[in-house]
Amino acid sequence: MEILKTQGLTKTYGKGEIKVEALKNANITINKGEFVAVVGASGSGKSTLLHMLGGVDKPTEGEIIIDGVNISKLKEEKLAIFRRRKVGFIFQFYNLIPVLTAEENMMMPLLLDYKRPDEKYMNELIDILGLRDRLDHLPSELSGGQQQRVSIGRALAYKPSIILADEPTGNLDSKNSKEIIELLKFSVRKYNQTLIIITHDLNIASQADRIIHMADGVIVKDEVVR
Repeated sequence: MEILKTQGLTKTYGKGEIKVEALKNANITINKGEFVAVVGASGSGKSTLLHMLGGVDKPTEGEIIIDGVNISKLKEEKLAIFRRRKVGFIFQFYNLIPVLTAEENMMMPLLLDYKRPDEKYMNELIDILGLRDRLDHLPSELSGGQQQRVSIGRALAYKPSIILADEPTGNLDSKNSKEIIELLKFSVRKYNQTLIIITHDLNIASQADRIIHMADGVIVKDEVVR
């Protein structure tokens, strides 16, 4: 079942001689439950695409439809609410709030909506992430791998339809990288979510259902891996 579709997605920065086409006429269809890796050299448009898909940045042209909603037409306030409830973001540098505990960071999307957490679900998620004995710790008291687990917990707290991960293992050693990818694969299977991940690691990309190759803002290849 289709969960995400883009039509003619284009992003341009600047005008005239300084005009840069970061993304050109991207047409993508992704189904619910798919694990999709986006690969390409630096400057190929990977992050621009991810930011468009997550509603972090507005396209210059084209449409993005998630769960039947054309997010490119939403006003900023409604877009922020939709993004918080439907899209989970995981970043390379964790982006945790330093004065909040691990548990408070995980709960942040829910707290912003004044929503009570599903305690059974959150307890299950905490155990899956192996954070039971780290909930009261501040980010500065956690290892890099633990901080990324907290950021995954934050991304999953609202039970989003789509998880967008921008180089989630780029700041981690090989052992932690492998554990984080296994956690992401397990969680999206368990909760039937869709995972779209940007990575330079071809070993990670090879574990995806599909690999989207980008160069100079263009999707040059969209291949099914498994």
